[in-house]
Amino acid sequence: MVVMDTLANALSAIYNAEIRAKKEVVVWPASKLTLNVLKVLQREGYIGEFEYIDDGRWGKIKIQLLGRINKIGVIKPRYPVKHRELAEFPEWLKRYLPAYNIGVIIVSTPYGVLSHKEAVEKQTGGVLLAYCY
Repeated sequence: MVVMDTLANALSAIYNAEIRAKKEVVVWPASKLTLNVLKVLQREGYIGEFEYIDDGRWGKIKIQLLGRINKIGVIKPRYPVKHRELAEFPEWLKRYLPAYNIGVIIVSTPYGVLSHKEAVEKQTGGVLLAYCY
């Protein structure tokens, strides 16, 4: 099986498990980007604990779900944004989040993968990866 976007596969698996009210989900293949996005989601309180399982091939991630995700997905194409664009509430942000202070946009920055709130605090821009609310 050819996997084009491991992050998109992981987030759609999480969303499908949340819809069905599952307590945990196993996502494969694992990648560093997926692990970093999951760390941001955990900091924001959308998912519980997760662990990386090395199976000798791609690796798997076992994620505990808390039932707090209404919608999650990747942002394609991955738009580059500047700090000023993150600080304001532009049109593309309205497209992915339902309201002003609800949800999180995940941004890949020079400081690592951060939420859009953390990127504004550090005054840095980056590339939009995913959204969750």
